[in-house]
Amino acid sequence: MRQTRLWFVCLLLLSGSVFAQQVEVREAVLSNGMKFLIVERHEAPTVACGWVARVGSVNERPGITGISHLFEHLMFKGTKTIGTKDYEKGQEIRRKQDAIFAEMEKEYSELRRKLLRGEISGSIYDPENWTPRLKELRQQLLQLFEEERALIVKDELDRIYTQNGGAGLNAFTSEDQTAYFVTIPANKIELWMWLESDRLLNPVFREFYSERDVVREERRLAVESTPTGRLDEQLQAMFWQAVPYHWPVIGWASDVESISRRQAEEYFQIHYAPNNLTGVLVGDVDPDEALRLAEEYFGRIPRGAEDPPEVVTFEVEQVAEKRLVGEADTNPTVQMLFHTPAFYHKDTFPLELLTAALQGRTGRLYRSLVEEKELVVGEPMARLETQKYAGALRIAAEVKEGRTHQQVEEAVVEELEKLKAEPLGERELQKLKNQVLADSHRRLRNNFFLLLQLIVYDSNGDWRYINEAPGLLQAVTADQIQDVARRYLEPKNRTVAWYERKAGAGPVPPELASLPPQMRSAIQQQLSMIAQESDVALLQQALSQMEQMAEQVTPEMKPAFDLVTRRIRERIAELSKDEGGK
Repeated sequence: MRQTRLWFVCLLLLSGSVFAQQVEVREAVLSNGMKFLIVERHEAPTVACGWVARVGSVNERPGITGISHLFEHLMFKGTKTIGTKDYEKGQEIRRKQDAIFAEMEKEYSELRRKLLRGEISGSIYDPENWTPRLKELRQQLLQLFEEERALIVKDELDRIYTQNGGAGLNAFTSEDQTAYFVTIPANKIELWMWLESDRLLNPVFREFYSERDVVREERRLAVESTPTGRLDEQLQAMFWQAVPYHWPVIGWASDVESISRRQAEEYFQIHYAPNNLTGVLVGDVDPDEALRLAEEYFGRIPRGAEDPPEVVTFEVEQVAEKRLVGEADTNPTVQMLFHTPAFYHKDTFPLELLTAALQGRTGRLYRSLVEEKELVVGEPMARLETQKYAGALRIAAEVKEGRTHQQVEEAVVEELEKLKAEPLGERELQKLKNQVLADSHRRLRNNFFLLLQLIVYDSNGDWRYINEAPGLLQAVTADQIQDVARRYLEPKNRTVAWYERKAGAGPVPPELASLPPQMRSAIQQQLSMIAQESDVALLQQALSQMEQMAEQVTPEMKPAFDLVTRRIRERIAELSKDEGGK
């Protein structure tokens, strides 16, 4: 859905460490291999429901990058019975679309050849480069789009949930997973089982080719038209050398524009088979009854013919420091990234506490760079980004007016060298452990955010992380933290980026001034998307989701959270006014 990036912004606003108290989880595997995780809580008569496909951009390949995110859109297009006035007629129209697309691909193939030879410039998808035959085929395809739309019952899935008391229907795609979720009344569990299993058993990828255009436009708004989008994308591609994290989740533009329905159907058969899925229920639910219903509905989906291929390309050792210097419509910033291990690696626990020692207003970076040396503006960011196959420690800080990138970089390095030279004191170490545990305990009180954590941990490798991590964290010693600092925070293992302010760049909203640069950039991207969104229903749904999260936002994030919420309200009011004036 088009609100995907909003979910990542919300998670950033609520971000923090993930260690917490024990959570009682019932695990079961259906006859077809689909896993279910159930947490029974009876405080309120609702259930947070979701399922995750253990597939993300890391499972893609050149030529189909972005297909996992495209699926996030396609899975809301309905089934044989939902979202259509005439399924058979729609199928005939889609067959015609595929035939025309195959003819268009022949024309695009010739344009690619011309582009490689320098006979044309720009993009093969630029109408100025199209042949008369391609223009003719494009018009035929557009006509079929209109015929298909006439048969579509728009947003029927969302309407069914809403009419039955459901809320927050949405999804997200990351490098390692694609997840779908909604919150429903406790007495609507069977409805959820039917609707979601039907999405998996009888999906219909309506508006396939036009939805590619939607994703392409989303990419333009979220990456190409934002202050630091292209630089962030280039930094990621430079940092990751071998593991397939070096392309963006939204995909490269040339790939998104060329994915075929046949490729999508093949991808679905492999990665959306029940043996690659996990269902998660958190709330007022009877586990035995839920599993009975799960077998009845989800169990009817055939197991995949073969398991999805394993990701075997691991990140190679970086042997020299990498650097990126670029201009953007942003305040000058310094970013520093270090390669770290994958999810659940034994070194991630001392690295988590090392990161905690650097971050926040009581952290070492703030005390040194802001209070003592007055080199940066706002709060420097330190974040451990642990993924399924590799990780990164990211540090970012905004350069204060009159100071230089070099001064900030040297000050960061100085603090990192202190971690290598001298172990943390016993008092500081215990304070960090208490802080990390307390932060995560707060997030477990909400059923929805517990659901998200189980989804992420399970698809990263093991949901038990949520229960086992606290003990492993508490066992970390100061010597272990010093050891990982020495091994991972070395110059040859880092990538440094300097973002310089482009001439004429506008000011940063005051509500975002204190945020770390990367988080600020993500929120600015979201604000840009909100300003250009024209679907009032989508905006209202986003507003409802933001309001539900309001009580979970930390005090330091509240100004930014309120800004996003206010901009959504303003955009809804603007569109409603325009509609009323017609």
